[in-house]
Amino acid sequence: MTAGPPEPSDGKAPPSLLYLVKRLELLVRSRLEELVKPAGITALQYTALTVLERHDGLSAAQLARDSFVTAQSMADMVRALETRGLVRRERNPANRRELLILLTAAGRALLDDLAGPIRELERHMIRDLTSRQVGQFRDTLTETWRALS
Repeated sequence: MTAGPPEPSDGKAPPSLLYLVKRLELLVRSRLEELVKPAGITALQYTALTVLERHDGLSAAQLARDSFVTAQSMADMVRALETRGLVRRERNPANRRELLILLTAAGRALLDDLAGPIRELERHMIRDLTSRQVGQFRDTLTETWRALS
């Protein structure tokens, strides 16, 4: 049996890990919204753009899954991003019925403009961690995600 975190000295149980993860997620999303709002996009749109930056040419369904939104939300988001010229859609040569979503040069430029402030937010988040702790944090987040996937 593995030992859990030590009990607090006041006798109260510590907050659950699920609560701590959600609290962090909400704070990160709020700070991300502040950073991307001047660029005219939302945090969810930013997430979708970064997914395309890593894996360009996805179907709307795959982009929705990888961006943590519903298919309907993604359809609306793609229309908004396409109107802004940040993404484009084209037919999949392997399956002419499927449209692929691709990042445009304007979308890449927007991500480049946001890269510095986003890196700074991440640096601020981990500023009190050692390099080893950052690696462990990344590995732990990845492993806990895999466990629930």
